[in-house]
Amino acid sequence: MANLEVLVSELPALIPSLKLTIGDSNQIMEQIILINNAQEQLRNLKKLIPQELKFDRIKNSAIATLPRISTGANLFIPSVGLVDPAIAEKFGNLQTKISLTDLQSKIDSWIEWGYFLQAIAADILSDVKLVNQLNSDINHLSITANFQVIAESLNINLAFSNSNILERQIQTISNSQNELLQLQQKLSYIFDTIKNSHSLLNILLGVSAFYGKSGFALEWLDDDHELIISSDGKFQELTDILHDCDFFQEQIAALIIQGDTLRQQAEEALKKLEQEINKEAIISQKVEIVPNFSTQKIVHSALIIASSLLILGFGAWKIKEQSPQFQQISLSLTQEGSAIVADDGGAIANFKSAQKLGMEAASLVQNPPHPLQVWQQAQNKWHQAIILLDSIPNQTSVSDRAKNKLAYYQINYKFISQRVLIEKEALANLESAQKLAIEANLVRQNSPHSRRIRQQAKDKWEQAINLLEAIPESTSVYIQAKETLPIYKANYAAISQI
Repeated sequence: MANLEVLVSELPALIPSLKLTIGDSNQIMEQIILINNAQEQLRNLKKLIPQELKFDRIKNSAIATLPRISTGANLFIPSVGLVDPAIAEKFGNLQTKISLTDLQSKIDSWIEWGYFLQAIAADILSDVKLVNQLNSDINHLSITANFQVIAESLNINLAFSNSNILERQIQTISNSQNELLQLQQKLSYIFDTIKNSHSLLNILLGVSAFYGKSGFALEWLDDDHELIISSDGKFQELTDILHDCDFFQEQIAALIIQGDTLRQQAEEALKKLEQEINKEAIISQKVEIVPNFSTQKIVHSALIIASSLLILGFGAWKIKEQSPQFQQISLSLTQEGSAIVADDGGAIANFKSAQKLGMEAASLVQNPPHPLQVWQQAQNKWHQAIILLDSIPNQTSVSDRAKNKLAYYQINYKFISQRVLIEKEALANLESAQKLAIEANLVRQNSPHSRRIRQQAKDKWEQAINLLEAIPESTSVYIQAKETLPIYKANYAAISQI
């Protein structure tokens, strides 16, 4: 009995050790040893339980409880500080008292979980490529931490009065946007790997990329046999990580738009500052040059220039006389130069128009949610801006800048297009729910005593409720849906009682 009490008292410290922390592969072997030790203690406890049951068996009672064991009543209370609702089943669903038979069953589950972790650890250590990738991931920030760093770098107050600072700020914004694009690609890889992989080891690669330096541990399997993972004290299922990926993709797209707006403002401010500096330089040159030339010097200079022009003109006349094709070549060069100038002028005009459309689109979608029409207006402006940037030929003075803008604008357009679809679906759900509510009332009024009719009305109320509950919080019709939902639920409850 004394041995049983000792082993039971050690359970609150023993069970949390039944997890596999994945990060540095060098520590995995140490964890296998700890899991083995925990399993050995559990097996010892399991051997003592039948003896206790036999000792306490009274008449028809085949099950003894643990209230007389001092630690039994508090065995599964979350006072151990590690019990989270996500893994409550691992520790006993917060029970205050448990039978020895139930305890036996739980010990079997814990031992089986230990074998599962050992098998995963062995598979990891036998895969050199996987080990190298895990060791690489712990040298990088987690997705959450990386996103926060980039978001803070874009929290910029533009220095409109200092060109040097503005140039550095523009470079910072560009760097941050490039980092956001890389983070976006990483999130896509993580999402696809976790969602589409059939191998647990491949899934762990996606999870490892998500958590990075933070590392993660395999904690338990829930009732649906979905893997529960912990990192930095937070417990998540794989589906939670996928939801986080979607969330960060939306946030990144919004940050790219914000960065693009900031950069355009900074570039405009820098351009104005440069124009003001050039004006001041021209005025300064005029003030310095004019007083230094006497009338005699000006006349002398004019004579020299006139003489030079006469000589050049004579030389040109001689060349024309000697080469009959000169006029044609000269005309071709002039036309080509005019075409280049025209192309460059058109490219600059298109670039400026695209920038203007981009700023208008970015301004439209600030501080969401917005009605569908606003998202569609922004979508159209991004689309027009993309067409203008795409039309700019190579080798023009703005072609490189246009290519960079085009990449960002295409991302913005994709993000806004997704928001348009979400808003459309939300609006359609609201309208369908309202239509179903009207139909439910009409059906009930036409034949209030028919059981079949009441069932039809009930089904319509249920469908309407489901539609309203599916409307995302980020949409403009969410508030209306939230206000309507209690009314629909009350009607559903009333007809259900009848």
